[in-house]
Amino acid sequence: MLKPSISLAESLAAAARAVARVLAGENLNAGLDAVRPRALRAAAQDLSFNALRGYGLLDVLLDRLLERPLKDMDVRGLLLVALAELVSRPQHAHTVVHQAVEASVVLGQPRAKGLVNGVLRSFQRRARPWVAEIEATETGRFRHPQWWIDRMRAAYPDRWQEALLAANSHPPMTLRVNLRRSSVDDYLAQLGAAGMAARALGAAAILLDRPCRVEVLPGFREGLVSVQDKGAQAAAPLLEVRQGMRVLDACAAPGGKTAHLLELAECDLLAIDLSADRLARVAENLQRLGLAATVRQGDAASPQSFWDGKPFDRILADVPCSASGVVRRHPDIRWLRRNGDIAGFVAAQARMLEALWRLLVPGGTLLYATCSVFPEENGWQIRGFLDRHSEALQVPLAGLGDGQILPGSETDGFYYALLEKQS
Repeated sequence: MLKPSISLAESLAAAARAVARVLAGENLNAGLDAVRPRALRAAAQDLSFNALRGYGLLDVLLDRLLERPLKDMDVRGLLLVALAELVSRPQHAHTVVHQAVEASVVLGQPRAKGLVNGVLRSFQRRARPWVAEIEATETGRFRHPQWWIDRMRAAYPDRWQEALLAANSHPPMTLRVNLRRSSVDDYLAQLGAAGMAARALGAAAILLDRPCRVEVLPGFREGLVSVQDKGAQAAAPLLEVRQGMRVLDACAAPGGKTAHLLELAECDLLAIDLSADRLARVAENLQRLGLAATVRQGDAASPQSFWDGKPFDRILADVPCSASGVVRRHPDIRWLRRNGDIAGFVAAQARMLEALWRLLVPGGTLLYATCSVFPEENGWQIRGFLDRHSEALQVPLAGLGDGQILPGSETDGFYYALLEKQS
């Protein structure tokens, strides 16, 4: 709920600026991070997410509505955000149009008032058949770039449509119970007492019926629970970490999997990440949960930047990837990525995997993890690694088949491969 002091026009303007930055090639978070106060940022995020999820339809629609090309990206962002609201919430059309016109003034573009009003009124009069026509195309229906759709169809001929549509939905809010301090049954009881409906998904996972702010979760500040997708929660148990083991979490930020490992076993854990800013979030999460690890800045592809020479019993290689499995949480990704980017990720992953493998004790295991749905980053990457390393054995994953998790109603997209270094 917006505070009375924050108008829809202000929210539309803030979202327009954020979307304009995405159109210029920047990350959505870069545009949202500057938005204050917090309530305005939340509203701008909702509006920009809606626009970017529907961009495959809206971009084509807007070009049809414009009489000439529009060069001002802030105004284009405003029109995209407003059109997204008109498409998804037609019952609020009068308010959206009026407030979008006012938003052009907030943007410092008062001369655009007529254009904004004309385009949105034209949509109301003329564009409904256009929407149906555009949605008949693959990019219009699935709201992804065509190259992305083609990759998914080739990789998953029986599941590609379901996965793409799931990636356009609102993400579930899943919790991970800190099993050191509570249990799923106990925490479900706390949620019920707070009037929050939820159900268990697994050993530590709880799915909320309705998302909420973390501040209202019982015991969140005290470390009873964290927010983590069900698919992401699969990582830590797969490593079977035991007390006293020496463990490396490479590319650890923001620390969800790091904390989960420590919740499952008291181990000597080193968490590294290339970004000092993101490492601060790891430390904050560990402090809130009452857990301890060594947190150090380092490059997983260059062990000399962090390694003391002692091998690890377990390694979590949660490598940088296309993030193609989590686009419903980051809808800008699908429009910022390019088909040619995948080869770059694959090459970087291979370098990281080779570097980390050398740090593993004989008999130890390494879990390769991505939040990608593209086979080149996942199964193909592992097959290439196994071809190069006769001492590597891929361990079957109970309940996960080939390790590929596609986006669905309860989870985002992830991939896991467990590799054992034979003596």
